[in-house]
Amino acid sequence: MLYEKITERIISSAIAVHRVVGPGLAESSYQAAMAIEMTDQGLRFEREPTLAVTYKGATIGQHRPDFIVEECVVVELKAVHALEAVFTAQVLTYLRVARLEVGLLINFNVDALKLGIKRIVK
Repeated sequence: MLYEKITERIISSAIAVHRVVGPGLAESSYQAAMAIEMTDQGLRFEREPTLAVTYKGATIGQHRPDFIVEECVVVELKAVHALEAVFTAQVLTYLRVARLEVGLLINFNVDALKLGIKRIVK
């Protein structure tokens, strides 16, 4: 599996965060906690990097995934009732714009975090 060891470490970080703070917080709280945990785990990441979207050489917009980890995995965090198809499309867009292949969509608003993790490969 592509970038399996890195995604396992990211998921492990998310599980650690979820075990301590549980569901029900705002996405920004999970993002801050994930930054702390991934730093503690020795993962290199960019938090909310700006990805330019271009059309015919002109920048037409910008997107900001929650994290790009180890320059190869997009991580998008959610705190929602349920993951919807639009969130998967969002990660696929981030992957395309960043020219990466693997993303993790993580929903913290679940009782067991394993129910809120979706691995996406472009």
